[in-house]
Amino acid sequence: MSERLDVVPAQFRVLVVHRPKYDCRACETGIVQAPAPARLIEGGLPTESTIAQVLVAKYAGHLPLYRQAQIYARQGINLDRSTLADWVGRAAWLLRPVQERLLSKLKTSPKLFADETTVPVLDPGRGGTKTGQLWAYVRDDRPWNGDDPPGVVYLYAPDREAERPAAQPAGFAGVLQVDGYAGYRALAKSGAVQLAFCWAHVRRPFYELTVSAPTPIASKALVRVAGLYAVEKDIRGCDAETRRRIRQEKSRPIIDALFAGSDGGGEHWAIIASLIKTCKLNGVEPHAYLADVITKIVNGYPNSRIDNLLPWAYAETSSLKSVA
Repeated sequence: MSERLDVVPAQFRVLVVHRPKYDCRACETGIVQAPAPARLIEGGLPTESTIAQVLVAKYAGHLPLYRQAQIYARQGINLDRSTLADWVGRAAWLLRPVQERLLSKLKTSPKLFADETTVPVLDPGRGGTKTGQLWAYVRDDRPWNGDDPPGVVYLYAPDREAERPAAQPAGFAGVLQVDGYAGYRALAKSGAVQLAFCWAHVRRPFYELTVSAPTPIASKALVRVAGLYAVEKDIRGCDAETRRRIRQEKSRPIIDALFAGSDGGGEHWAIIASLIKTCKLNGVEPHAYLADVITKIVNGYPNSRIDNLLPWAYAETSSLKSVA
């Protein structure tokens, strides 16, 4: 017996729904017909699975919409980039309550990690680009065997005003790990948030001093920071430099490609990327998750049970189904 790896290319198909009309000759109830299945785009072409495919390809596979349109065209399906963008916008609007609920759950944590990065955004009024901002709030207690499931929420802001960090995690009380950005300091004024700063940012100026002209004080500071890294290695399985290298290898290319078409595009990115990234953290296949959640919301899923739509709840449900 021998085995070979084969691939079956993705195929498009047309789902046809027949809804016969019935009329009773013996009574006067009139013509009756089953209601049409609910759709994300009323009267639109795509199924929920098709929309999920576009979302995963864009936000997990980093395939811009124009490239997806080219791929579909090679299979005989002509979809304009603007059509795909409309699908993304409608899905983001539908999924916003799930992202908001995810953020409220993370705010109940005793500690979070926050980071931010700039992103170029088209500015039609000026005929060029402006600098938007993406903020990330992360919970991941797996290295300490914590009980809370990991999660991340991205928030978009059209600028980098100082009040942004203070407004976004409103209601959070605990330790917030941040870098040296001064905007975070406003959070500590209320007393509810305690800032924990990043040692990599503390180490940097001492390292630069030793490169230009080694000094005893700078060298000693580097030795002490190296000791902290050794502790980090003990509790997390790898030292901080390895984590930095992995983040540069896997995260930096993604960040370099977050070129948002507009403020709305930045908000869409934040909503959908939050859910996809949290799926990855919890071992949930994002396409199946998005297709299922979109289908449930389109069919009137009650807001009172929105916690069941969060990625970690979906992971538990999937696990129970596999056992059954």
